[in-house]
Amino acid sequence: MKKGQRAVVTGGAGFIGSHLCERLIERGLSVTCVDNLSTGRIANLDALAGEERFTLLRADVTEPFSVEGPVHHVVHLASPASPLDYLALPLETLRVGSAGTENALRLAVAHGARFVVASTSEIYGDPAEHPQSESYWGNVNPIGPRSVYDEAKRFTEALTAAYARTLGADTGIARLFNSYGPRMRRDDGRVVPTFIDQALAGLPLTINGSGAQTRSLCYVEDTVRGLLALMDSSFPGPVNIGATGEMTVREIAEAIAALAGVELRTEFRASAEDEPGRRCPDIETARTKLGWKPEVPLAEGLKRTLLWWESTYPQDMAHDGVNGSSDIRSGAA
Repeated sequence: MKKGQRAVVTGGAGFIGSHLCERLIERGLSVTCVDNLSTGRIANLDALAGEERFTLLRADVTEPFSVEGPVHHVVHLASPASPLDYLALPLETLRVGSAGTENALRLAVAHGARFVVASTSEIYGDPAEHPQSESYWGNVNPIGPRSVYDEAKRFTEALTAAYARTLGADTGIARLFNSYGPRMRRDDGRVVPTFIDQALAGLPLTINGSGAQTRSLCYVEDTVRGLLALMDSSFPGPVNIGATGEMTVREIAEAIAALAGVELRTEFRASAEDEPGRRCPDIETARTKLGWKPEVPLAEGLKRTLLWWESTYPQDMAHDGVNGSSDIRSGAA
């Protein structure tokens, strides 16, 4: 990746995508963000307002789209990612994993660009192998409610690999594990934003099931460094990008309550269908092939996230993209 090159980031107005766009601009690239703002937000791009090397193209990637001029990198992040989002948008999630991925791949092939796609730890399902390595094929219910996301991402990987084998596309697959940090939506539904929002509001922290299920939380800054490392390489992947500090959901609730300075009160709810019982990556491939490992300790990452949350709370962070900053340079679909 060189200064003066151009990157196209689908889903660039989302939580991870907006951080990636900023880092690419800092590296001297030009960035075109392609987003229909179904789950992304204009407010996430406020730091790029007025930046001449940044353009927002409001478009649905499930429909064919084009970008004028040279393109050196295509990073495909577009997709609903939280369970609340993909359960509310099941058909849209399947389309963005299939048609959306192929449209992004076609753009990369047309320009001879490096293509990096964000897959997910969800392709492992409720894993029978622990920790999860890239060689594990997963334990996924193909017709359950979560399958719209799980299978969309599994198809995304299959399509990406087929483009590489058949057309010689330069591709990389990143399997992202649970990421957290500033710009997660209040209504995201995942444990960190849910617990922080409830703690600041003085509410009980709601836990699905017993709270003994585990997650491994990776700060967004580290997740983005992993994506950049994959972009900089020629490694095809798949490669796990995530933290190895496995914690129970109950322990995450305890940590957030302590940081927020509130007494921990919990409210237990029924387990979600097909919710994974354990989640922790084997990151040896990332260490050896990309020279990557997470650097931000969980306590520090949660502290940064809580401080950001307090700076925005009690504003409604669930903007729909209509009333955000008007200074972003926009293109038409």
